[in-house]
Amino acid sequence: MIKSLLVANRGEIACRIFRTCRALGIATVAVYSDADAGALHVREADTAVRLPGAAPADTYLRGDLVVAAALAAGADAVHPGYGFLSENADFAAAVQDAGLRWIGPPAKAIELMASKTRAKELMAAAGVPLLAPVDPAAATADDLPLLLKAAAGGGGRGMRIVRELGDLPRELTAAAAEALSAFGDGEVFAEPYVERGRHVEVQVMADEHDGVWALGTRDCSLQRRHQKVIEEAPAPGLSDELLGRLHEAAVAAARAVGYRGAGTVEFLVAADGRPYFLEMNTRLQVEHPVTEEVFGLDLVALQLRIAEGEPLPSAEPRPPSGHAVEARLYAEDPARDWQPQTGALLSLEVPDEPGARPDTGVRLDTGYTGGDTIGVHYDPMIAKVIAHAPTRTEAVRLLARALERARIHGPVTNRDLLVRSLRHPDFVGARLDTGFYDRHLAALTAPPDAAAVRLAATAAALAEAARGAGAGGVARFGAWRNLASQAQIRVYRSEPDGGEHEITYRSGREGLSVPDEGVRVVTAAPGRVTLETDGVTRTFEVAVHDGRAYVDTASGAYTFTALARFTDPAGRTEPGSLLAPMPGTVVRLADGLAEGAAVEAGQPLIWLEAMKMEHRILAPASGTLTALHAAPGLQVEVGALLAVVTEPTTDPSEEQPV
Repeated sequence: MIKSLLVANRGEIACRIFRTCRALGIATVAVYSDADAGALHVREADTAVRLPGAAPADTYLRGDLVVAAALAAGADAVHPGYGFLSENADFAAAVQDAGLRWIGPPAKAIELMASKTRAKELMAAAGVPLLAPVDPAAATADDLPLLLKAAAGGGGRGMRIVRELGDLPRELTAAAAEALSAFGDGEVFAEPYVERGRHVEVQVMADEHDGVWALGTRDCSLQRRHQKVIEEAPAPGLSDELLGRLHEAAVAAARAVGYRGAGTVEFLVAADGRPYFLEMNTRLQVEHPVTEEVFGLDLVALQLRIAEGEPLPSAEPRPPSGHAVEARLYAEDPARDWQPQTGALLSLEVPDEPGARPDTGVRLDTGYTGGDTIGVHYDPMIAKVIAHAPTRTEAVRLLARALERARIHGPVTNRDLLVRSLRHPDFVGARLDTGFYDRHLAALTAPPDAAAVRLAATAAALAEAARGAGAGGVARFGAWRNLASQAQIRVYRSEPDGGEHEITYRSGREGLSVPDEGVRVVTAAPGRVTLETDGVTRTFEVAVHDGRAYVDTASGAYTFTALARFTDPAGRTEPGSLLAPMPGTVVRLADGLAEGAAVEAGQPLIWLEAMKMEHRILAPASGTLTALHAAPGLQVEVGALLAVVTEPTTDPSEEQPV
C-alpha cells in the first residue's frame, strides 16, 4: 500500500493529484521552488520540501533533489504529473533505485517512446499507421509543406511548418536550437504536414496482468503554437470504422512497449479520414478530465491502483456517457501573439453550474486562487474549466456560459477567446482541425462592441463616484477634486485594446445621472451598478484594485485603467526602441547582430523565452542598430530596453529636384 505520495510537480496537476490522495487516505508531499513558496499546491500538501532556486533547471528538473526530498519527507511513492520529469526514463529509474514506488510506466517504455523517431520505427513494426519520414537533405518542392519536429519533448517546442524550400535550412537551424534549449537534445526530424488535419488521441490504461483499456477518444484540434487550447471527449464525427482502427492501434502501441499505467496515443486524422500515429505520451495528459467525466472514472486513482500491483477493475471499461469539453484558461493576450502575462491574480471565481440533471456540471481544476501571483518562470495556464452534459451541444453551451460569468481579475487572459471559440459556427458544427486559429484568430480577438464597452466604463465611473460619496460626498480622481455641483468627468482606458473613454456624470438631489448618453441610473453603489438603456436593464459588478476597475456583467467582463487628465511625458519612448514585452530570458540573437548592423523591418533580431514559450522581437523599421543591450542568458523585466533601431534620415540639402 502507498501511504505517502510525493508529487514531483507544481500547480494544477499537483493539486489534482492531491485531491485523489485525500479521497484515498494517502498523505501528500509537495516540492516547491522559491518562486512557488506560497503556491496553492504547497498550501494543500501535508508536507512540503523546498528546492532552492526559481528556474526549472535548478528545481523541478533536478531529479536528484526530488528523490532526496521524497526520502527526507518519508514518502514511499512518487507521481511525476505531466511535464518536467514525467517522461524522463532516468528519473523513473532513480526513483525506483531509491526504493520508492514509481507512479508511471516502466522506465524502458518511457525510453522507447522518448524519441519520436525511435517511437515511429517501433510503431511501424507493430502495424500502427504513420506518416513516412522525409529526409530534409533530400527534400524537394514536391514534399512541401513539411513539419519539423523535435525528436525529444513536446508542447510545440522545436516545431516549424515549412512551405518554401528556401526556408528549410533556416527553419531546421531554428527548430534544432529551440529543441536543444528546451530538452537538451537538438535532434529534429521532418514529415509531411497534413493540412487541416484533426488531432485525435486515445487514452489507454494498462496493468501488469495483461489488461489494457482504450478509453475512447479526445479531439484536441484547437491549438495555438501547436499547444492545445480546447479539448473534448468523445471526438465528434468519427465513424465506427475509424474509431475501431484508433482503438486497435492504441492498444497495439501500448502492448508493443509493455506499457503500464496511464498513457495517451496521439493521431493526426487527415481530411480523408486516414489516421496517422504522431506519438505516445507516457504520462497523464493535461486534458485527462474530459475522459474522466464521460467514463465516470478517476484516472489518478487507477494509476495508484496499478502501481500497487492491482489489476484493472474489469476486462473492459464501463460505457461512456454524455460529452465533456475542457478549456484551458491562460494568462496570455491572444491578440498580441499570445504573449504571456504576469502579476497578481486578484480574483478567480468560476460559477458552479450543476445543471438540471445529475450528469451535468462544471468542474474547475486549478493551481491558483484569488490573491496568488502568476510568475514568469512557468507555464501561464491558470486553470482548466470542464463541462459535462448529456450532449455535445449542452456541454459546449454550459462551458461557454460558465466562462462568460466567471470573475477573473488580474492579468489579461484568453477567457474572451475561449468563449468566442466555443460559440464559433465551425466549432459548434464540429468542423475541427488544427488550422482553426490560423483562420479565425483575427475575428476571435476583435475588440468587443464599442457601445457595450462604454456602458461598462460608465458603470465603473458611477461605482467610483458612489464610493467617493460614501466618504463625505466628495469624489476624488487622482489630483483632481470633483465638486458635486459640477459635471464630473472620469477617463478610462479599456484593457487590453487601449481604447479611451471619457465619462461625464452629475450628482444631484436624486442621485447620480448620466447626461446625453441615453442611460438611466437605476442604482449605483461602490460594488454594483444597475443601468437602463433602450428599455433594457443591466447590472454591473464593479471591483477596483490598484487603479484598475474590473466590471463583470451577465454577458462578459471588462477591465479599465483610470487615467489622469493629462499625459505623463515620462512615459514616452524613443522611436525605434525594442522593449521586452514580458519578463524573460534572452536565448539568442540574430546571426551577426551588433551595433552598427543594418536591419530590415520585420526582421527577427532577438529571441526571448518566457513561461515555456519562445518569442521573437522584430525590427520595427529598416535602419541601423544603434544600441544593443541584449545578450544570450540575460534576464530582463517587462519594458526593458533591448535594442534601438534608427531609421535613416534625409539631408534636405541632398534632395534632388523633381
